[in-house]
Amino acid sequence: MTLTGLTSAAARGAVAAALSAEFPSVFVSFDGSRDDAPPHLHSSQWTSTDFDFWSFDCAVDELAQAPFTLTLADDRADGTAFPLEVLIRCQRAVARRNRHSQSRQFDRVLFAHRALHDLKKPLVRADYNHALDVWQWILRLDPAASPALQYAALFHDVERLVSEPDARVEQHALDYQQFKDEHARKGAVIAQEVLHGSGIATKVVDRAAAIIVAHEHRSDDAEVATLNDADALSFFSLNSSGYAHYFDAEQTRKKIAWTWNRMSDAARARTKSMRLRDDVRALVDEEGAA
Repeated sequence: MTLTGLTSAAARGAVAAALSAEFPSVFVSFDGSRDDAPPHLHSSQWTSTDFDFWSFDCAVDELAQAPFTLTLADDRADGTAFPLEVLIRCQRAVARRNRHSQSRQFDRVLFAHRALHDLKKPLVRADYNHALDVWQWILRLDPAASPALQYAALFHDVERLVSEPDARVEQHALDYQQFKDEHARKGAVIAQEVLHGSGIATKVVDRAAAIIVAHEHRSDDAEVATLNDADALSFFSLNSSGYAHYFDAEQTRKKIAWTWNRMSDAARARTKSMRLRDDVRALVDEEGAA
């Protein structure tokens, strides 16, 4: 990533330290003179009340088809906040891994998972990006995350490819928790089929399925709790803007309240460093003050 607009060594040092703490694999350059291309994003655009999150996400997806450098221009002197918020939004393109996911076997699972998704459909694209983003949140919350937990992150919402590829239906559920539980159970079955087909050991497959089945509830199981937090964090950091655009204000309020109540206090604290739509931020602040 290249960041321009910071003139003092102290400001650059503070930004570099903050970004390396959260994204240690991302190299940050403050010298934009080697690239004549215009910045991909200015901080004044990023903070605008009418910022188009969907178009930005699509642009990042396009860039991520090959190795790329994301160029940011801090024209508001926002310091650490601007690049950190952008990296949080784009972390699916970072593709952080640990020792359990640095293998050809894991690559096969990623390939099989990608093959399930018709990215020409906007809702399917959103679900695919969410799956990758939850996986990245898992590795940020638990750098030693097991293979089963990482597979559960990728496949936790795979049932939507059957029930909601073209239109969302969750708003029609008479019992939302029951709807989500059924969604999790059906998704676990699909995950088992794909993981078995990718040659994953039965013990790991069964554990991933068990995590998926349980993840729509608070849990004392550490891995289920981590997936819960990662799923909720991804909703806020990546999907909440699209959700608020797709649904009306009342449904958005219900979703935010339900998601907030699933989260640990530590995960809730992380929402403070996210760029949220103004109306979503107001609802999150309401939940935090309740």
